[in-house]
Amino acid sequence: METTDTIEHLKPNDSPGKSPKSKRYKRHNLMTSPGTLVYIGPETELKTRIKKIQYNDKVFSETNVKSLSDCLPDANTEGQITWLDVDGIHETPLIEKLGSLFQLHPLLLEDVVNTEHKPKLELYDTGHLFLTLKMLHIESNSPLTISAEHVSFVLGEKYLISFQEELTNDIFTPVLSRLQASVGKTRKNGADYLMFALMDVVVDNYFIILEQLGDQLELVEDQVIRGTKHLSLADLYALKRELTLVRRIIWPLRDIINQLIREDNPLVSKRSIPYYRDLYDHVMQVIDTVDSYRELLASLADVHLSTISNRMNAVMKTLTIFSAIFMPLTFIVGVYGMNFENMPELKLHNGYYYTWALMLVVTIGMVFYFKWKRWF
Repeated sequence: METTDTIEHLKPNDSPGKSPKSKRYKRHNLMTSPGTLVYIGPETELKTRIKKIQYNDKVFSETNVKSLSDCLPDANTEGQITWLDVDGIHETPLIEKLGSLFQLHPLLLEDVVNTEHKPKLELYDTGHLFLTLKMLHIESNSPLTISAEHVSFVLGEKYLISFQEELTNDIFTPVLSRLQASVGKTRKNGADYLMFALMDVVVDNYFIILEQLGDQLELVEDQVIRGTKHLSLADLYALKRELTLVRRIIWPLRDIINQLIREDNPLVSKRSIPYYRDLYDHVMQVIDTVDSYRELLASLADVHLSTISNRMNAVMKTLTIFSAIFMPLTFIVGVYGMNFENMPELKLHNGYYYTWALMLVVTIGMVFYFKWKRWF
């Protein structure tokens, strides 16, 4: 299909979402026809960029696409793999025209522009394999805040289209660098191996995120053990919220990759299956680590609450002991403060000193009694 639309002339639809720091966005595609493209995600003023990479084991070329007609594989590149890297999914007219160019299903494109869609794998009758997952980024370290970037892949015969949100850096730079330097196996394999390499970058980044979470958990664990007063339940629940986000994003990948391995898919060659098995093992390691972190965090929360309760019990114990000591003293002072005339002790010349001596003896006696009972 021929088209002469240039990327610069295509304007994005109005999508009044929330700020990038918000984790939820308004769903303006509700009550619309299925397949209607409505971008759901953070607003951005940056332009969508498209790179076309074509390669085999002998040649490599990389071009920045200026016109949509340049997105299709070149006619004189038979035997080469075409990788179309779309950086920016907020310009829905551009995504729609790109989908028409490659005959992509409208429901597939709808999932591409919905950044809140959960990871999934779908095989369409058009001969395309669609896969979407999340790339994790650390927005801040104090407190630790994690954001998710929506990433999608469309695998076809001899080509792969990758979609990612428009951010400051390209998450697939390591794979592109390997292709440029002809390092590794990517140049010698097909588009299915390229999709594995891109997914492997995403999964490897999960381990980096888990290292940061592990360091944060160690700090929290140290504070809980030392019983520091600077740690609050808000800090623990903020960390639990980030772990829940990571688990919700990573957990569906287990079934997705397992489906790629076990189902007979014509777009995934048998020699690529072992690599996807290795990727499956990595995902399981990540899931096990996340689950262990969640259990550790739950235990730390229980210990922290127990520490607060013990500290409060110690305070109440101290106040109770002081109240018990002052009760007889208050009784003595109350008795001799009634000022009745028929009270012989009021006429004693040294009655004031006797009263003080009695109160001191009672106080010292009660203190020794409490120590004998090991109450403090």
